[in-house]
Amino acid sequence: MRVLFVTAAFKSHLYVQVPLATAFRNAGHDVRVAAPPEMVDAIAETGLTGIPVGTTIPLDVMMDQAEPDRGPDRSGLPVRRPPQTDYTRDDPFAELETTAFGGRTLFNHDDTFEDLVRFARDWRPDVIIRDPFMYCGAVAARASGAADARMLFGADTPAQIRADCYGAHGGLHRSDGRPDPLRDWLEPILERYGCAFDEEVVLGRWTVIGWPPWTWRPTDVHYLPTRPVSYHGPHTVEEWMYRRPDRPRVCLTLGISHRDLGFGHSASIDTLFEAVADLDAEIIATFDDKQLATASAIPDNVRPVDFVPLNVLMPTCSAIVHHGGYGPMTAALEHGVPQLIVPNIYWSEKWWGPVALAKGLEEQGAGAYVADADQVTADLLHDHLVKALTDPAMAENAARLRDEHFAVPGPNDTVRVFEKLIAEHARGES
Repeated sequence: MRVLFVTAAFKSHLYVQVPLATAFRNAGHDVRVAAPPEMVDAIAETGLTGIPVGTTIPLDVMMDQAEPDRGPDRSGLPVRRPPQTDYTRDDPFAELETTAFGGRTLFNHDDTFEDLVRFARDWRPDVIIRDPFMYCGAVAARASGAADARMLFGADTPAQIRADCYGAHGGLHRSDGRPDPLRDWLEPILERYGCAFDEEVVLGRWTVIGWPPWTWRPTDVHYLPTRPVSYHGPHTVEEWMYRRPDRPRVCLTLGISHRDLGFGHSASIDTLFEAVADLDAEIIATFDDKQLATASAIPDNVRPVDFVPLNVLMPTCSAIVHHGGYGPMTAALEHGVPQLIVPNIYWSEKWWGPVALAKGLEEQGAGAYVADADQVTADLLHDHLVKALTDPAMAENAARLRDEHFAVPGPNDTVRVFEKLIAEHARGES
């Protein structure tokens, strides 16, 4: 079987796909990963074969330009921790227009469609597994006869928004006279290749989901639950990373996408350092020189390091503070570590998944939704950390989630599911 993965121009999105792509290859299938040219080296470092499509995308510039007014200053206001369902409550069509504009301008340029369709028609994949915002993968699947699947890295944004706009399975696209910006954009492109638009172009035939079952998700989507595997790219390991410390260890990390590309608004480094300064704990802070330059001082109990493989560090940690990303979530679940979530602030941050994760962890008693980055205070985070380090119930619940995590089918199991689904698809049964 030939399997084509399509990823966006973020290493973190690529790393979500690597374990499943590797499982396909280990099962004897032919695997390729298509991405913008700037991702080819990162793909090669994973041991997979990269296919450059389109032109280099200056995401740092484009995402900074695309960021709208963040609204009024919320510092000092009462902290509100909304559920994921709140984000389409007021005007789901406005959210649809915003995310469609982002998908079109940031990730799916015209030459990306052309290059990917050309490659797919030549290589003839049996299935294309794509980042949910890489609609070029859906078009390439239609144009080449491949089955179309999505692989989520966060919340199922397209399914949530479209269900609230049009009802389950897309409903009547223009039932209230409002336009469908995704259809208006993609339909002419599909017609160019002799194909038609339908809701499967947006949501895929199947959707691989690695988010835990206790995180909120839309209904009426054909999900393939898959245990996420902690993968953090190429790295070297030093002894201190896996040696158990003499006192509790806490990891502070804000992820790599916002840091590397310089967009959005993360929690203040000074606020994070003030929160941990008087803790009787060793703090591992995965901040680069640019982030550390914003700090007034580095507390004595903080060990700054540009990067550390979280799958190596987590077994030695008693808690982790992070932004709600797929990578730290997975590493913490694998090792039963309580998680404190401080989501970054960005115009589409609510759609990346941290809110659904944070609310779920809180409901499970294995972590907390501390506050968004523009509302977190040192005292608030400090109090949450004290609880995470001293409350045995939180540690017990995190251990329970670890056991539940490993009961979910892994990538090797998902490959076998795909083998069956693709065989049925080829016979016209699915």
